[in-house]
Amino acid sequence: MEKISLNETPVRTSKNFNINNIKLENIKIPEEISEFKNMTITGDTSKINIEKDTSKIHLVYGLSEEFTNQVNKKANQKLKISIDSKQNKEFQIDFKFDNENQVLLDNIEIVANESTKSTVIIKYISSNEIEAFHNGIIRVKAKQNSEINIILVNLMNTKSNNFIAIENTFEANSKINYYIIDFGGKNSITNYYSNLVGENSDNSLNTIYLGKENQVFDLNYIGELRGKKSNIDIEVQGALKDTAKKHFKGTIDFKKGCKKATGNENEACMLLSDTAKSIALPMLLCSEEEVEGNHSSSAGKIGEKELFYIMSRGFELKEAMKLMVKAKFNKILENIKNEELKNKIIDEIDLRLD
Repeated sequence: MEKISLNETPVRTSKNFNINNIKLENIKIPEEISEFKNMTITGDTSKINIEKDTSKIHLVYGLSEEFTNQVNKKANQKLKISIDSKQNKEFQIDFKFDNENQVLLDNIEIVANESTKSTVIIKYISSNEIEAFHNGIIRVKAKQNSEINIILVNLMNTKSNNFIAIENTFEANSKINYYIIDFGGKNSITNYYSNLVGENSDNSLNTIYLGKENQVFDLNYIGELRGKKSNIDIEVQGALKDTAKKHFKGTIDFKKGCKKATGNENEACMLLSDTAKSIALPMLLCSEEEVEGNHSSSAGKIGEKELFYIMSRGFELKEAMKLMVKAKFNKILENIKNEELKNKIIDEIDLRLD
């Protein structure tokens, strides 16, 4: 099968970095798409209108034109969510892959109306024996003075393929907080784009990823700041074991007109084996004055002194490593107020590090 090229960076870098895009082989893209029935919505949906229809998709970036068109033409789950609650209503959308539901093309459109507050949990999980395929698009529009938390949880197995494109638009004084838990998929490819056009708009993006076996993660995060005093903060914490690989591409772009805007990005990867591989490309672009941008990236093994200290307290090596990984992830996990979901994620960390 031919290679497919996905997730282009907005600015080209040297080919020697091998990070301008991700090239994948032997990916079977489904042609015949049947109905996906294993979707449930739970939680407080009062003051929240949910329709099973969406508008046509026009993404600024996305994974590729082919993947966007597939969802546009063949989506087997469509949800248009309009939020009118002034209090923080939390609800959850679960997609469960099984033998009868192996292919999901989901198109989710979320509108946080003016001065509303909400929390939306979207979870993808698959049974261990199947090779599932997921190609999804999530679009969020935050209107003036709204605040929305999006918790995106990928707990698919390591035989499946997970592709997702996220696009956000911000009006004045709006805020979107993302918490992305990215553990599943033989290949897990994410394109994330925020257009911070509103004055004082704010985007917080917090991700943890955990790779094992021969998993591949490709994270392409792009924030374009256009509004005055707009802000984006990107925090990514990850761990890789076995022969897992990760590419992180973070681009913060200060556009003309975003005076006094700020942007920060930090990505750190813990390498739990000698064969795991991490590549990172944090970028700052600027065409405006009076802005502030910071970026950092790091990768390395767990410190021997720290491991020795924990093991001297009676823990075996594997348990000591789990503790250190969870300690790194806890900064992000502590923001998830749903205790049942948080405990499920912690259990998955233990399971995937065994």
